[in-house]
Amino acid sequence: MSNQLNLPQLSFFFLSRKVGFDDYGSECDGIRITAFLDAGRDNLTPLGRLEKYAFSENVFNRQIVARGLLDVLREFSDNENDFISVMETVARMSEDGEPTVRAELMEQVPNIAMFLHESQPNFPAAFSRYLVPIVVHYLTDPNNQVRKTSQAALLVLLEQGLICKGDMETKVCPVLLDLTEPSSDDDYKIEAVAIMCKLVTMLSKETVEQLLQRFCELCSDARLFQVRKVCAANFGEFCSIVGRDATEKLLMSKFFDLCSDSLWGIRKACADCFMIVSNSTSPEVRRTKLSPLFSSLISDQSRWVRQAAFQSLGRFISTFANPSSMGLYFKEDGTLLEVPTCPSDRLGHKHKPTAKHTHCHRTTLASSPHSPTLSHLLPHVDIFPDIESSSTEQTDQNFNSFLYWRPPLVDISQELEMLKGQGPRTRTEGEKEEEVVVSSLDPATCSQIQKVLDCLQPHMDDPDVQAQVQVLSAALKAAQLESQSEEEGESKSQSEEEGQSESQSEEEGQSEITSLNHSCPPLLQNVIPQQLLDQYLSMTDPAQAQTVDTEIAKHCAFSLPGVALTLGRQNWHCLKDTYETLATDVQWKVRRTLAFSIHDLALILGDQLTAADLVPIFNGFLKDLDEVRIGVLKHLYDFLKLLHAENRREYLYQLQEFMVTDNSRNWRFRYQLAEQLILIMELYSHDDVYNYLRQIALTLCSDKVSEVRWISYQLVVEILQKMYACGAHELGLNFSNELIIRFCHCPKWVGRQAFAFICQAIVEEDCMPMDQFAQHLLPSLLSLSLDPVANVRVLVAKALRQTNELRCELSPVSDMRQPPKCFKQRA
Repeated sequence: MSNQLNLPQLSFFFLSRKVGFDDYGSECDGIRITAFLDAGRDNLTPLGRLEKYAFSENVFNRQIVARGLLDVLREFSDNENDFISVMETVARMSEDGEPTVRAELMEQVPNIAMFLHESQPNFPAAFSRYLVPIVVHYLTDPNNQVRKTSQAALLVLLEQGLICKGDMETKVCPVLLDLTEPSSDDDYKIEAVAIMCKLVTMLSKETVEQLLQRFCELCSDARLFQVRKVCAANFGEFCSIVGRDATEKLLMSKFFDLCSDSLWGIRKACADCFMIVSNSTSPEVRRTKLSPLFSSLISDQSRWVRQAAFQSLGRFISTFANPSSMGLYFKEDGTLLEVPTCPSDRLGHKHKPTAKHTHCHRTTLASSPHSPTLSHLLPHVDIFPDIESSSTEQTDQNFNSFLYWRPPLVDISQELEMLKGQGPRTRTEGEKEEEVVVSSLDPATCSQIQKVLDCLQPHMDDPDVQAQVQVLSAALKAAQLESQSEEEGESKSQSEEEGQSESQSEEEGQSEITSLNHSCPPLLQNVIPQQLLDQYLSMTDPAQAQTVDTEIAKHCAFSLPGVALTLGRQNWHCLKDTYETLATDVQWKVRRTLAFSIHDLALILGDQLTAADLVPIFNGFLKDLDEVRIGVLKHLYDFLKLLHAENRREYLYQLQEFMVTDNSRNWRFRYQLAEQLILIMELYSHDDVYNYLRQIALTLCSDKVSEVRWISYQLVVEILQKMYACGAHELGLNFSNELIIRFCHCPKWVGRQAFAFICQAIVEEDCMPMDQFAQHLLPSLLSLSLDPVANVRVLVAKALRQTNELRCELSPVSDMRQPPKCFKQRA
């Protein structure tokens, strides 16, 4: 049986002999598809032969023609009439009764569209006239494979920008609207909703608004849960495109319904897109409506919904970020923008920014695929309009954005002293509000405020902390004076007169400082709803790992920089304990996540808080597993540059420890070390570089892995350049002699090759004076021109070519006359 042809092979054998597919084998891959157009015994023209096979009774013939349409079009692209004839043939082939032929045809549409786009001057309307109707028609094809192929082709056309806006609005969107009618077939409706939601990110805002009403109806489809699930999964894309007004007026009510849907999969989809929806609403809606709604998802009865909600919690909190009050903002490309403020701003005084105040200092942060990118955690916000609006809205010169969302407490001790000598009088509304807050401070609360002040004392160098201490001190002092005045006695009539109003406003004042009655610093903030912060802090609770998600701590660590940026450095005490808990988590993945983002957090907190709270954790990461240490090492420069010089110098002694790894085969660790040493060299003096970094660089130059050696050669060049740039010519000369001994006279050809490369790089980078190079390094380089290994001689030739370009400048040096001559003789 092995020597007999089976039925497919037999049919193909006869096809290749009778119908002209001479170049085809049984696989039809990697062959010339247009072989059937070649002249045969039928005496037909190529167009006639195309017609014959395109409408052959044999399905295989029609499949081959559909698969080779792109090559066919290239064959006839020189003649416009023949090209139009081919396109008309394609249009007729689209009505083939065999689904496999239609699917093959649709798979070629994106490639044909790209070809037509490149040839658009010759065939301007061919795609819109012939191919777009085929794609649209196949969206309603009865065969599932053809429909799926058509949907995929449509998405490719949109992503590549090959289909014009007019065709989308007049041909595609009407079909999608028809397919999503309530009376439409269920399968068609589900697929149409899915593709409509995918298209929404590629359409203009005007086109999306036409689909918005239908989308709202589909969100309430009571019969098909698949439709509601697709709508919930893509709800954020609709919100981000239609804008804030349409989101709050039309979509918000639908989002509430989806979040309370009876199916947990739909509620989970809502939790996944919650951040995008929140970013499309106003701060008021975000605080008053979305925050309670998100809390309901966190306490959902389904574990999968709670899991998705906790994963999105940090991102949702980041939407409360106010760039004008934080002073820091991460854009989507990872660039940190710092909005400089005048000293009065740091004390809580707002002013309207002028042109000179709107200059931003840009700092680009290195990112890695493992690190939590803050652009994913923070929404895209235009900074300067927010600054402008916030300065116009807050007219009170005493507004302090990081403690209360209303005018803060002021020092009223003088007014209280005056009240002692005066009788009862009618108080103004503002005075009532101030006194209410003071009267609400019972002895226990005063004790808590004093604890907060004690916690903030070590960080008094930070202007934001100073402002917070001033506010809390004023409140505590006012409360003490008020208590003394009550002991001396107030008139009874005054107490009765204000009893009602004071009891009413006391609830408001008590709610503002209710956090003081529970614990110390972790609850003193009013940037985000307190319930959200409590839920975020609970993510480190071991019970959550048992009932929600075993990796919930990792998600908490991932989003912590975004939460810290939202709260601001003045509220770091809210997250300090949580961060320390995560840094000692038993899961190395949690610690690894923190290690990759500790440099971002240091930039957010500033040098004082970094030295006090992050440096000990950073030191612990240095002694952790390699999986954790790599996160610290990858951003070592970014972290060290934020420290003071005296603290930074302590790490010189620990750099050598990075040479030791748990697995010696982990060469990428040493490669990363070499990259970071090149960067951190600017942070230290030339003496420190020579004493500490030089030996590490020389060791890396002898690494077993070539990638590590090549990057280490560049490190050696940078060290040499540092020596001569700082005027340490003696150290530079000692280092040059060490290079000659270690590499030029190395018994292994790899070492001699390294010396040639280093010399070439020295000349290219102009690392040292050329007279010094000619005197100390060039003779050793010339000695390698006769090296028995060709690889060494090649690099010597490259180095001498670089040196020869500077021959005129170094003509007084006698040795410079010889290199070109010796090089020519060797060549």
